[in-house]
Amino acid sequence: MNYSKIAKYVGRDIFLTDSDNWKSPVFKAQIQPLRYKNKMYLEGIPTPIGTTTSGYYTYIGPETHDLSKLSQDGRVVDSQGIKYTISHCEKIFVKQKVFYIWAILKETSEVN
Repeated sequence: MNYSKIAKYVGRDIFLTDSDNWKSPVFKAQIQPLRYKNKMYLEGIPTPIGTTTSGYYTYIGPETHDLSKLSQDGRVVDSQGIKYTISHCEKIFVKQKVFYIWAILKETSEVN
């Protein structure tokens, strides 16, 4: 079994995109708010009315979509109209085979 089969049941629709309007086919993966176990991602962003959270999320996706290759190209993950940049990415192995891709994503805000 691989993660792609599991994602059909627990994932949501996601696609990859870049600044040149390239868009990947839709696939299933999980994006969840990062559960803070240490203070690594808690810096916050100061604003005139207080501090906002930085919007970090964990990503678990199929082995067929290796985000580590995409993070250098300025590509982002898009899910339900919310865009995320790839902050950190790792391949998770079972024996000698990649089982899924794990990443830290940061929610982006676009100003028009």
